[in-house]
Amino acid sequence: MLTIYNTLSKAKETFKPLDGNKVRMYVCGMTVYDYCHLGHGRSMVAFDLVTRWLRKSGYELTYVRNITDIDDKIINRANENGETFDALTARMIDAMHEDERRLNILPPDQEPRATEHIAGMHAMIQTLIDKGYAYAPGNGDVYYRVGKFVGYGKLSRKKIEDLRIGARIEVDEAKQDPLDFVLWKGVKPGEPSWESPWGPGRPGWHIECSVMSTCCLGESFDIHGGGSDLEFPHHENEIAQSEAATGKQYANAWMHCGMIRINGEKMSKSLNNFFTIRDVLEKYHPEVVRYLLVASHYRSAINYSEDSLRDAKGALERFYHALRGLPRVAAQGGEAFVERFSVAMNDDFGTPEACAVLFDLVREINRLRDSDPAAAAGLAGRLRELGDVLGVLQLEADDFLRAGAEGKVDAAEVEGLIQARLQARADKNWAESDRIRDQLTAMGVVLEDSKGSTTWRLAD
Repeated sequence: MLTIYNTLSKAKETFKPLDGNKVRMYVCGMTVYDYCHLGHGRSMVAFDLVTRWLRKSGYELTYVRNITDIDDKIINRANENGETFDALTARMIDAMHEDERRLNILPPDQEPRATEHIAGMHAMIQTLIDKGYAYAPGNGDVYYRVGKFVGYGKLSRKKIEDLRIGARIEVDEAKQDPLDFVLWKGVKPGEPSWESPWGPGRPGWHIECSVMSTCCLGESFDIHGGGSDLEFPHHENEIAQSEAATGKQYANAWMHCGMIRINGEKMSKSLNNFFTIRDVLEKYHPEVVRYLLVASHYRSAINYSEDSLRDAKGALERFYHALRGLPRVAAQGGEAFVERFSVAMNDDFGTPEACAVLFDLVREINRLRDSDPAAAAGLAGRLRELGDVLGVLQLEADDFLRAGAEGKVDAAEVEGLIQARLQARADKNWAESDRIRDQLTAMGVVLEDSKGSTTWRLAD
């Protein structure tokens, strides 16, 4: 029985879809004005993991993740670059998809873009005006009336009276209350705009997700996800808009993944302490980066460091060493490991415990490798099967263990030296065997001897 920690109730709840076995999930995606940083990768990988486990568990999932392709940051960056906003966003969307492919992230079923849903935003805004939840002061803007929504703050547990302390209205704003937020922004010189009932302008950030989610998944759906930094005000405002417009509960469960931290601070572009995904992938294998992101529980923060990446690499090397030399066969045996893995994943996607099961499975594979190679091969298939839920362990073992060797060593030369060493050992010429091993070590090659064979990899 799957349980999910619901940010709305602040408790783990038994997951029960609204419509039989069908699950509808919406996740806030990227604002595409720059390359994705590792914090974005955390969110993408976290909900890719959720997607994989829901489908593995037999649910019929519809996964929607939006793209914000118009906002202040996009306009400013496009102006800095001397290009149109849509040329910038097209490049960044292509780059984002490339990053996702390298991290083995499955594409969402639908990927709506804000600029494709302007008409829907107009309709929801007009509904909110008609119901008294929004107002147009006549300057081209439209604001949401926060004080009218009785449930405001129920997700973040913030109180309106506390939020009002220190809040103020900017000189150029026409708000009735400093907490009111913009639904539609009147056009400013040099900005892209769309016609609307309130004059030319563009949407506010919060209304975009309310419209795209309900358009793709209906007025109520099962799971809404995103980074923990979106809980307030973005997700709080989504609830206020959507539930005021429809009169229905917006999302049944809210899931928020933890942040990537650098020296205790959230990784973010605004703090200029971020690493792009492609920066990190220049130094580390994509599967190492992915394992770093899945080995911690999705709700916990991850402290990014070279040490943590080296630990992730070491863990994967242990897994791939267990797979090395065993034929690819269908998963067989290991039912107790499957049960423990399922219990862990059904407990709010408990990946730390699930990874611990994989390590135990590796120990069993290594124990049986020589005494019962057929059973070891079946368990190796099981290891790949469970690893696939985490999005790892689908490569050939040598491809992973020798990743990065190209350009550093000549594989043919290494293989030749290994054969010469094996012959020296067969001849009991131990001095020559040791000399060849030392030569390979100097080349940065680590030898791994097993019964009747020797394999190699690059040293860390």
